[in-house]
Formats: sequence, structure tokens, C-alpha cells
Amino acid sequence: MSEPRLLFGEYFMSGDDACAEAAICAGCRFFAGYPITPATEIAERMAARLPEVGGIYIQMEDELASMNAVLGASWAGRRAMTATSGPGFSLMMENLGLGIMTETPCVVVNVQRGGPSTGLPTLVGQGDVMQARWGSHGCYEIIALCPSSPQELFDLTIRAFNLAEEFRTPVLVMTDAEVGHMTEKVVIPPPEQIPIYPRRKPTVGPDAYKPYEAGEDLVPAMVNAGEGYRIHVTGLTHDERGYPMVDAVTQQRMITRLVEKIRRNRHRMIDVEEQNLDDAEVVVVTYGISARTSYWPMEQARQEGIKVGMLRLITLWPFPEEKIRALAGRVRAFVVVEINLGQMVYEVERCAAGKADVYLAGHAGGDLHDPHDILALIRKAAGR
Repeated sequence: MSEPRLLFGEYFMSGDDACAEAAICAGCRFFAGYPITPATEIAERMAARLPEVGGIYIQMEDELASMNAVLGASWAGRRAMTATSGPGFSLMMENLGLGIMTETPCVVVNVQRGGPSTGLPTLVGQGDVMQARWGSHGCYEIIALCPSSPQELFDLTIRAFNLAEEFRTPVLVMTDAEVGHMTEKVVIPPPEQIPIYPRRKPTVGPDAYKPYEAGEDLVPAMVNAGEGYRIHVTGLTHDERGYPMVDAVTQQRMITRLVEKIRRNRHRMIDVEEQNLDDAEVVVVTYGISARTSYWPMEQARQEGIKVGMLRLITLWPFPEEKIRALAGRVRAFVVVEINLGQMVYEVERCAAGKADVYLAGHAGGDLHDPHDILALIRKAAGR
């Protein structure tokens, strides 16, 4: 077979196309999905590109099967991903939990649109960010990244694959219809400049290997099916061998480790953009496309003498609660800008704990905020 055809250089491309190219650069060689606006372009590009790099694309009958196929491909040794939007994301929730329980590295991209239900198939929303955290049942932690440009969608998709392998868990990329369909300059580095974290292999032989036995970092080594190791993969509560052990003692030990492997390392996962926070009396907290709608209101407010700064969430989950708590001790108010009627604002309120006022610049979806509405709320928060 000829050498894989990897792209690098400067391109003018959409966020969805940038996401697909990033996945290929990160080593993704399996995609299973079902067409759904506004994520279909990711599937279309993967369908065209994966055969050129020795990969496999498969269109499944629905999103439940897509998520299952991705988990199976990962255990077979392929870096695997899927992409969807709101209704499909809802259907993936049960098997997302299966991926967390079985510690299966993979990437799920949600190009958010307006909901609930069929909602606004072609129009923007940011109403899935709490579902990203709490959508599956049981106790667990999740990693969710949120880009605000096609370039960042490229960069964060690569980071998602690396985090998935490093912590042996599904990782979410929570983009939105505007970023996914926006066309901008995207710089793709040469392959040798793109960091790719290898799957951690066991240091013991097949007779001693246990697929869920972790060391001090709480992340077990992982083999691929067919490499001569005995593996047992189940969504049931299981012991270090992977065998079902349906009792409270095993549940406590296992779920605590799954949660702690994320919590202990949250400082390495959390990424934010900070602007003018040193002297801020009002802080705009936002993410994704809503951040780009907030730049002009902030600039205008500064010209009016309002000391306003921004905390843009690049990592949605784990939530940067330490940063919010620290700011709450010295600022007057937070203004949370998001395309929903209140989701991440509740995390800000929780962490502010009454030490600062919290205002929501909410929007039900289908369009971006009017920047003048954000400016008016910044003025209100500043007492103007």
C-alpha cells in the first residue's frame, strides 16, 4: 500500500473539515456514524479521506450502533471516533457510559444545534453542555473540550485523541453549528510536529496481565484484541480481570478509581483563555461561538470605563471551579454568555457561592446573541 496521504500547510476550510483532518493527523483510522446536520460534513470528509490513509469508514444504522462500533474498533487497536448532533448525542449516552465503564479510549464530536427533539437541525445551539456532563447514568467524570474557531477545532480534536489514550476514556469535543460550518484559515502542521500519545502497553506477560489493574496513576495499561492476551470487557461492575463482580465492595473500588483518575489530573486537562482579568470588576464567562460574539461588547464596555475581562472555557469539563472561586473573591459580577436558557451559568453560580453576582445572557438558539444585549448586561453587572 502507498504511503498515507496526510495534509499539511495552510488551508481555507470549514470547522467540520478541520475536525476530520485533525482526527486523521491524530491517527484515527476508524469512523462510524450516521448523517445528521450540522455534523454530516465530518462524516462525509472521513468517508473520502479514510480510504486514502488505510482507514475504515462505516455508516451505521443509527447512533446507538455507531457508538458501539467505535468502542469495538478501539479494542481492536484502532483510534476511533464518531460525530453527531443533539438527537444523535442523546442516543449515544448509554454507550458513552459503556465506554467510560470499560475504559475505552475514543472521541465523540457533538456539533450542537438548537433543541430539544428535532429542534433546529441547521441552526446553532449550545444546549448540550450539561448533557455532556450528566447525560449517562451513574457516577463518572468526563472530559469535554470546546473550540471557538476552525483552527481550535483542529487543535482540540488532536488533544482529545491524546487525552483519550492517556486516561483510557471517551473524550468529547463540544463544538457548535457556527464553528462547524464556519470557513477560516486553518494551519495543519507537518506530521512530525503533531504530538501523538501512544497507547500504554502492559509491562507483564499474558499470564499476569489484568486489563483493569491500575498503578499509582489509576490508569490501566491496555492491550488490543488479538495480541495474545486474555481480555474480558463488560458494562457490569467488574474486578481487575474484567470479570463481573456485582457487589458494593467492587463497585466502591472501581467507580472511585474511574472518578479519581480524572479528578486527580484535572489541572492537566483544564484550559481557559483569560483576557483583562487583572483589574476586572466584571468577568464574562463564555465558550464556543458565544465567545466571539462577546469580544465587541467587552471592547465597547472598556471604552466606557467598565473594567471587564473574559474567562473563555476551552475545557468545559472538568469545570475550572478553582478559577471561578478565586475570581469571585475580588470581582463584582460574572456575565455568562451561552446559547441556551441557563446551563453553565449554574456552575458559575455554584462556584461563586454568593461572593459575586451572576447574570445570564441566555439565548434559546437558532441565532447568535445580539452584541448590544451582552453590552447592556455588562453595564448592568457593573452598576451603570
